[in-house]
This record gives sequence, C-alpha cells and structure tokens, in this order.
Amino acid sequence: MQRRTFLGGLALTGLAGPWLQAWSADTMTSSSTPPGLPLLASDMLPAGGSLREIPKLANASSVPGHFQATLTAAPLAVPFIPGQAATEFWAYNGGLPGPLIELFEGDTVAITFVNNLKQPSTIHWHGLPIPPEQDGNPHDPVPPGGRRTYSFNLPEGSAGTYWYHPHPHQNTAEQAFRGLAGPLVVRSRHDPLAGLPERLLVVSDLKLDRYAAIAPNEANDWMNGREGQFALVNAQHQPVLPFASGGRERWRIWNACSARYLQLALPGSTLTLVGTDGGLLEEPQSGLTEYLLAPGQRIELIIDAGRRRDRVELSANIYARGKMGDVTPDHIMPLLTVDFTTVTATEQAALPLKLGSVPDLGAAAVRKQVVFSEKMSMANGRHGVQFLVNDQEYDMQRIDLVSRVNEVELWEIVNHSDMDHPFHLHGTQFQVVEREFDGVVTPVSFRAWQDTVNLRSSEIVRIKTVQRWPGLRMFHCHILEHEAMGMMGQLKVV
Repeated sequence: MQRRTFLGGLALTGLAGPWLQAWSADTMTSSSTPPGLPLLASDMLPAGGSLREIPKLANASSVPGHFQATLTAAPLAVPFIPGQAATEFWAYNGGLPGPLIELFEGDTVAITFVNNLKQPSTIHWHGLPIPPEQDGNPHDPVPPGGRRTYSFNLPEGSAGTYWYHPHPHQNTAEQAFRGLAGPLVVRSRHDPLAGLPERLLVVSDLKLDRYAAIAPNEANDWMNGREGQFALVNAQHQPVLPFASGGRERWRIWNACSARYLQLALPGSTLTLVGTDGGLLEEPQSGLTEYLLAPGQRIELIIDAGRRRDRVELSANIYARGKMGDVTPDHIMPLLTVDFTTVTATEQAALPLKLGSVPDLGAAAVRKQVVFSEKMSMANGRHGVQFLVNDQEYDMQRIDLVSRVNEVELWEIVNHSDMDHPFHLHGTQFQVVEREFDGVVTPVSFRAWQDTVNLRSSEIVRIKTVQRWPGLRMFHCHILEHEAMGMMGQLKVV
C-alpha cells in the first residue's frame, strides 16, 4: 500500500498518532526510543568560533608513493555544552570529524583499523575505486577489540573528494550519528586549481537530549531519516570563516549527515561548481544561486568575494523531500558565517576553461533496473513500514544483480516512493545520463563523476557505470536509517 493512501486512511479514522507509536515499538532497536524525547534547546550550543582546520592523518611510511597509517574507533567524551556533562561521541583517532586522509593518484595505501567499540564495525571508503574485499562492506566486520588492514592502490584519474565511515550490518546509522566519519581527498599532481586557498567543510548534524547526551532514534527518525537540531561544520556550531585576502577560495563540501539535505546558498554571491564526488568537471559551471547536496554527496565550489566586504551566512535552505508523519516544520539552517571583511583584492583572474577529463563511457552493453519503494500495512494487527529495493528488503544471503568486469551498463533507477532517496553505488564512479519526471526526459547538461545521486519522488534517473574488480558490491539509499531498514541490494561482479 502506498504511503499517501495508507496515511490518508489513518487520518480519516483518527489512528495516525497511535499508528506511529505502534510502528515505533515494532521497529525498536538498541538505539531507539519512543517518540517525544525532550531535546536540548537549539540555543544551548555555543556558536561563532573561528573555523578550525581538520588535522591530517600522519603518514608513517618514508617510502615515496606509499601511505601507511592507523585509524582507531573509540568512545570520546567531549564537554560540548557549558554546564552539562560531557557528551560521549564515537570518534576516529580522538577527533571530530575524523582526520583528513590526504592521498595522491598512484599511491599504495595501507590503513590499519583498530575497533575499540563494543560493536562490530568496518571502514567503507565511500566512492573510492578499490577492490570489494578492501571496501569495508557488511560481510567483513571487524569485531570489538579487533583490527584489520585495508590495502589498495589508487589508479590514475581517481583524484576527487571522498570520505570514510562505518558500514556494519544494522549498526551503520548509529555509528555515523555518534561521530564516525572523516574526509578523504585524493589529489592529482596536475591539478589546475592547486594554487587556490582551499577549505574543507564537513557538514554533519547532531541530535542531543536535554542532558546533552546523543539522543537515540525515534520513530520519525527511522521513517524519515535522522535530522539533529544542530548543524555542524567540522564539528563546530556555526563557525566563522575568515575569507582569504586574495578574494577567491576553493571549497570542498561533504554532506556527512544521516538524512539532512543541504540546499546550499550564500546570499549575494553565486557559486561556481568545479567538481563532484569523483573529481573535477571538464569545465566550470558558474552562476549558481543554490546547490542541492544530498546525504553522502560531495562537491567542489569556487567562491569569489568580488567587491563585497561584509559578513554573510552560508545556509541550508528549506528543501521539501516528502517526509511522512508528524514532523517539525523545516527552517533555514545556518551553517557558517563567511567574513569577507578580510579581503583586500578587487579582481580575480579567469578560471581555467579546461579542468578535468570526464570521457563518455560509451555504449552500454547491458541494462539494469533498480526500483526504490516503500510499503505500509496493518497486517496481522501489526503496523509497519518497509523500505524496499525491487520489492525486497535487504538480505545478506541474496544476490540481487550480477555484472561483468569492465562491461558498460545503463542502470535505470526508479523512485516509486513518496519521498526523496539518494542512491549510492559502491566501488565506482558513474555518470548520470538523464532524468525523467512526469514523462519528460531531460538529458544532463554536463558529464560528471558521481557515486551518489538524488531521486525525487516518482523520478527516474539513468546512469552509465562500470565495475573494474570482481566481488560483492552494495547499492542502497544513503539515508542511513532507510538502508538499515532494508533499502539496500547486493551486486555480484564476475
């Protein structure tokens, strides 16, 4: 039964509220709570400090072209709210977010993961083109107290903006919202924008109860995806970014939220898009007033001060993504304040006309279809919601699709649900070819490397993709609660 029909019937009978409570009880996990948990007031978290740089993960290897390091996941107590008990996060190497991993095309990488949590965990190298057995999928958990080394080589052409986060079965959402995520940048030694001042902006959100503890998920969190009352940039609340005196900066932005969509806007300035998840575009896309960054996505922007010398907020504007149930109305969410008063330059040189290479993958030899849907029912006296891929919940023992190494495929991704869902495919970068909505097909205006793409309700997105290694890959909704509730499938590459 579709959600509009189901909830409409409940509203007519006055059962919507009790249904949500019963649904919550039926889907309770160790990180769940009944609806209505009192939260900390949104003005309790201090704001306005200077934006901090994210520390780099040190390279323990002295061999050129080799990167060797250790990442340890462990609890971390942080005095986050004045006058309140310290908040317990889970962090990599004692930092929020995790340390920046800076690599170069061609590097040989060996990173040892030490799991000091009480849950199994993995590290998923989100977006990196690496072999499946090194990608931290749910079939390869590291037990509490255990360790393993992830080893891989970075191919030429892989420069881009990536990130790392856990991917254990059923525990991904909790481990991520408790703090386990970090940025990863693969650099090219021939980057046409290398001389620009660069900002790394990892956006996450935080949901705290009235005692400043990280709140467990409620029913609405499982249905709609978790959104905290605080938006953070580099784990800071509404920091201040003093803009480079030269008047131009390169921003890499990560949406590391569980479910929050970021309709990014900088009032009075336009945005120039130069890169997406997997690297630079072929040429700059200028004159943007907003940019929608779905959960899991990353972008590279060029920001020019022009002649402005004021202070302005980078904000996430309201974006209607089709939430269900009784939810708090959305509002504009300030992310940080950009201080242009530090700028002294008045003019900027033109950006390079040619940035990166995004060659057409060519004709597709195979077509596949992936359908996202949601199902609600009151069967057997139990009220429930399912998030499905091709009408099935995720099953670790089932192979849903099969692909061949190096074979170009056209995937048709269909959203038959009533809300937006970001689609993520492991182990590769794909190219969006076209979008279809209400029968109208719109080809994309430029090629880009992506591993995550958003789908509006009733939208179809077609992508070209290639897998380069045999093994098991995941594809799923990157609203992490939906992934946990079954909106994930398995691809076997042969």
